Amino acid sequence: MPIANLAFLGSTLRTEEEAKSTRHAVVHVVDDDAEVRESLAELLKSAGWTVQTHVSAESFLEDYTPLIPGCLLVDVCMPGMSGLELQQQLAARGWNIPWVIITAHADVSMAVQAMSNGASGFLEKPYRSQELLTLVKKAVAQDRASRGATIRRRDVIERFKHLSPRESQVMELVTAGAPNKQIAQQLGISERTVEVHRANVMKKLSAATLAELIHLAAEYRALQDNQGLFD
Repeated sequence: MPIANLAFLGSTLRTEEEAKSTRHAVVHVVDDDAEVRESLAELLKSAGWTVQTHVSAESFLEDYTPLIPGCLLVDVCMPGMSGLELQQQLAARGWNIPWVIITAHADVSMAVQAMSNGASGFLEKPYRSQELLTLVKKAVAQDRASRGATIRRRDVIERFKHLSPRESQVMELVTAGAPNKQIAQQLGISERTVEVHRANVMKKLSAATLAELIHLAAEYRALQDNQGLFD
């Protein structure tokens, strides 16, 4: 499809919602074919995306900034490092950018390997422009959601780090449904001291209500149970 037609197609897709979804994200195009890189960049830019093109997997690894959300469009068959080998390098470095494989040499085994390695999508050349744009939007949304979940995990863990050992004990008993009198008896402290610790717990965890505290405690326990998954 001529670049002019691709640009027109992209421009017709720029609804207000889609314009918002493209903000503050970068789509990386990795392909050794200059014509393919230019064609993809024109299509993506016309749909509102910020695009960075890379002539090889090696150059992408040199230029990539993990702090910026986005996704990766990569040709599976390139001189030097292949698209699948690039994915392995990303995983080894802990870079979880969603990626879409594009190739003119697709086969079933390659598609299965790409998807099992975590690819967000698999497109065979010649691809349909609408399908590619849909996959890009989905991949960037996936990246934003993953980053948001990571920030949330860190925030919850950081809040609980500020609790003293005694405050942690009080928190556990409060969220288990124990009244202040029972907590005082069990810990060997006064009810007034329990009230002070309880207030400190609510403040340090930024919990406005008991229900919110219970939810935070459950979230924190789940994070502890799955700690190995996020290291």
